[in-house]
Amino acid sequence: MVLWELFSTFFIIGLVSFGGGYAMIPVIEIEVSQHDWMTTQQFTDIIAIAGMSPGPIAANSAILVGYSTVGISGAILSALGILLPAILFVIIVGSFFIKLHHHPVVRSMFYGLRPIVTSLVIYASVSFALSNNIISKTISWQTVSLLLVFGLSLFALLKLRWHPAYVIILSGLVGVMLYS
Repeated sequence: MVLWELFSTFFIIGLVSFGGGYAMIPVIEIEVSQHDWMTTQQFTDIIAIAGMSPGPIAANSAILVGYSTVGISGAILSALGILLPAILFVIIVGSFFIKLHHHPVVRSMFYGLRPIVTSLVIYASVSFALSNNIISKTISWQTVSLLLVFGLSLFALLKLRWHPAYVIILSGLVGVMLYS
């Protein structure tokens, strides 16, 4: 029963989510919470691992949620569930898109999807920041240090144009130094 729930849940997420993996994270988080597959902290850890792992974050997240829920079979069915709609969509739409991508309605539709995708990514970021006490009502040493790591990481990515892998490794080392 859990295997079917994993497959069908991730299939629906893959079917209705647009904007890439980061836009899917809030939807995955809600489903994981409603099914009581893991706690918010466990899910946050899963997202951290999925984001650092090679491959798409949505598929990595689905695999890790499935694996932590029921093992290898859960990982396989969760991956199939989240990837199958995209594969089918790309095959079907791809055959028509080449002919229709200049049509005003199609261009308008994709232009209209941009704000919702952006808002989903921002929602995921704020949600993780709240659940990990990066944003809180009280100011503590830990809150200030987390915000400082965030700010410096963002600066390194945007202004210094560092490769994300370097920023991830350096942030992890700073985390070891500050919080061990």
